[in-house]
Amino acid sequence: MAVDASLAGRTFPPTEPYDVTEQAVADFAAATGTPYRQGDPAPATFPIVVAFGAMQELMRAPEVGIELHHVVHGQQKFVHERPITVGDRLTATLTVSGLRQIAGTDIITTSSAITDAGGALVCTADATLVHKAGDR
Repeated sequence: MAVDASLAGRTFPPTEPYDVTEQAVADFAAATGTPYRQGDPAPATFPIVVAFGAMQELMRAPEVGIELHHVVHGQQKFVHERPITVGDRLTATLTVSGLRQIAGTDIITTSSAITDAGGALVCTADATLVHKAGDR
């Protein structure tokens, strides 16, 4: 069953705050093969840690109809307002910016505004999710 088209334009509540720690940044850098020294800003792709939490909330919402095990992460883009640093406390607010169906597959575009504890925009994480429900 296709995801309901009324999902387009919907904004979900912010994620729980994520505290950026030295260990989290170092672990992320090591896992992605990104050079990192203590005190450096987080790697440019680090916001996926916060944005993915927002995407999981979208996929867990029962009224949405997305089956997590039938999703492929198709594309990701980050637009940074400033570097992420250790000590930041970040949340992500996801908006479904578009939804279309192609050959029985849902193409869901999202935009997650990642903000700091003061509410300032740190990064925007745009993603495309490809979903094909199991009963097709």
